[in-house]
Amino acid sequence: MTGAEGRWLRFFVLLLVTGGLVLPILTGLWETGRAAFGILPAIGAETWSLAPWQRLFTLPGIGSSLKLSLWTGLASTLLALLLATGFCAAIHGWSGQRHVSRILGPLLAAPHAALAIGIAFLIAPSGWIARMISPWATGWNLPPNIATVNDQMGLALVLGLLVKEVPFLLLVMLGALGQIPVNAQLAAGRALGYGRGVVWIKVILPQVYPLIRLPVFVVLSFALSVVDMAIILGPSNPPVLSVAVTRWYFAADTSLILPASAAALAQAFVVAFGILLWICAEQVAARAGRWWIRRGGRGYSAGPGLILASGATLILMGLGASALIDLAIWSVTWRWSFPSALPEGWSSGIWARPGSGWGSAFIQTTVIGLTTTAIAVLLAIAWLEGEDRAGMQRARWAEVLIYLPLLVPQIAFLYGLNVVFLRAGLTGGLGAVIWAQALFVFPYVMIALSDPWRALDRRLVCASAALGAGPMRRLVAVKLPILLRPLLTAAAIGFAVSVAQYLPTLFMGAGRVATLTTEAVTLSSGSDRRVTGVYAVLQAVLPLGTYVAALFLPAFVHRNRRGLSGGAA
Repeated sequence: MTGAEGRWLRFFVLLLVTGGLVLPILTGLWETGRAAFGILPAIGAETWSLAPWQRLFTLPGIGSSLKLSLWTGLASTLLALLLATGFCAAIHGWSGQRHVSRILGPLLAAPHAALAIGIAFLIAPSGWIARMISPWATGWNLPPNIATVNDQMGLALVLGLLVKEVPFLLLVMLGALGQIPVNAQLAAGRALGYGRGVVWIKVILPQVYPLIRLPVFVVLSFALSVVDMAIILGPSNPPVLSVAVTRWYFAADTSLILPASAAALAQAFVVAFGILLWICAEQVAARAGRWWIRRGGRGYSAGPGLILASGATLILMGLGASALIDLAIWSVTWRWSFPSALPEGWSSGIWARPGSGWGSAFIQTTVIGLTTTAIAVLLAIAWLEGEDRAGMQRARWAEVLIYLPLLVPQIAFLYGLNVVFLRAGLTGGLGAVIWAQALFVFPYVMIALSDPWRALDRRLVCASAALGAGPMRRLVAVKLPILLRPLLTAAAIGFAVSVAQYLPTLFMGAGRVATLTTEAVTLSSGSDRRVTGVYAVLQAVLPLGTYVAALFLPAFVHRNRRGLSGGAA
């Protein structure tokens, strides 16, 4: 009976995920595609046509936007993978390795927009770095005329993406290394006369990379289509393609909606092309690697490369931490003139006025985040419990289904989804925003929870069944308490993802749902860093608070059951 119940539960959850998450994406793509080929009755366009594409390629800067998107996306992903690999190789075997994930927590928790604003405050011509070295080292008494933010090559955007992507890939790679006998293979390679770095390149990396390949594609897709970080750090004229599409969609001229839809489809093609280029590079690297391995040779040393990668990774972590500190300083600044290294006056005046705007944005962000996370966690538990009761194994097609919202660019389907919601009368409210955010929160929650859930010792469940506990009691009284830490961690990740959502809130909220992220991105182009700092600090503190709760709450709950909780953890 349990197997049948499990299959029905799994089928029910699959229907929910397909109908509530996958179908909206496909519907949104369809509506965007219709508009891209001239069909949008709301503005009087009712004839299939290639005119939107023709107009798109006549818009100024479209070629530069395409090249910028490809350059920044591919460069940041490749550098992030190299740095994460080098850092993992350098620290493996170090006694403090297990604490790395906790150190990465604040950077992983900080939303993209908050981190980007902090980095902009840090590296701007009048930023904290310039202030710290002026005038004694530079002679600057005024901010220099140097484009360190919004530069035409997108270097600031690449830097911002690295600060966010390297910790994520580090965490993924450290988890994948637990599935490989790294120590034994390192010892065997060293015994054959190979250096540590060469063993990593020839032996360890070929085994680890297939395990992290899908997360790498997610990183690449994000880097190729990011909007909020690109608005804050990227070139402004012309911008990367995703920012240009967003501008055209919200322009006063409604005739730009059709070429914007064509550009949104082009963004999807850019991501697909970027992934195809990456796959081709994988094949080239695999052939070159096989040739190198067959050639043999022990005279090469990758030690300097590991040191360089480790140093660069530490600098990026320090930059991210400094960015968050800089945000906090600006939020309590009264006066801070260049080139003073610290503010000349301090004030908590903006914090004391929640009615000025940040109070309502804080409440709406919290309500949306908690609701979306609760929905995602319940769906993930139902999905995994259905697998258990039905005795089913992990299915590859199911993983692709889960990763779909992370691989398809948001800008490619959110406008079309907004059109569908408008017809249904669902747009412009909290419900629409929560639904749209759930598209992206659920995959991250599912990814975070699935491995700990499947690693649970089944003997505990069998023992409770032998004592007469039914399926629901086994779930509530055995599985959930033991998996409390992974559950809270997955919830913290989901909440952080919800807080960071910019485009879903912008499109589905129709400008009437103000969250900390949408307000922070809007304020980032203004001149008052103090107000921007308050919004960005709140945006970073909210997810960090959930991570802290996920870290310490299980210890408090299981304070009288150390043996059980310790074994489960």
